[in-house]
Amino acid sequence: MCSQCGVYHVLFRALLRAVLPIILALAVPSRAADINLVGIFGNKATLIVDGGKPRTLAAGESTPEKIRLLSVGSDSAVIEIEGQRETIRLGNQRIAAARANSDAQRVLLSGDSKGHYVTSAQINGVPMQFLVDTGATSVTISAEDARRANVRYSAADRGLMQTANGLVGAYRVKFDTVKLGDIVLNNVDGVVLEGNALGGRFGLLGMSFLSRMEMRREGDQLMLIKRF
Repeated sequence: MCSQCGVYHVLFRALLRAVLPIILALAVPSRAADINLVGIFGNKATLIVDGGKPRTLAAGESTPEKIRLLSVGSDSAVIEIEGQRETIRLGNQRIAAARANSDAQRVLLSGDSKGHYVTSAQINGVPMQFLVDTGATSVTISAEDARRANVRYSAADRGLMQTANGLVGAYRVKFDTVKLGDIVLNNVDGVVLEGNALGGRFGLLGMSFLSRMEMRREGDQLMLIKRF
């Protein structure tokens, strides 16, 4: 091989190493996000993107992943992702399967005069009163209720949580079972709050439970259907 050819060969290899990653990056299509519509509340929709934190949006608002909610229907929502409009339905494929199954676990709740949904549920077989709260990340109960349900929280990770009554101690736990009507979930993320942070009345039925439901609101009624 001539010396000039050898120089060209070396330059070509160097150029290939420099531009090949760029070519491959351009050739790979952008990753489609896993978007799950888990709840519809009037003109708002609750989305879970790539298994992350549930987010309730009004039309025109966007998630941190730049997914914009355009409009909300009775059982679907129109979103914009990467400049494209997409229509997604409640629960995607998993909800379609649940609806086809007449044995699907479901509960129908009625709202009070303020539009709140208060219901009785069981933690580890012990009945308690709960307020359905899509703004709560986890099912949340008081330390008193935790002791009644034999939840050993004292050895769990402790932190602080901001509540209407100020900062309170909070323990992150796992509930063996959470039962609402015919719906039963196992190994559910939960929070136990010290003192009287919940006002001594209701626990919070948060998204660690609700994100595994199809949630459909019609008038003052809320239908929950277990997805998985």
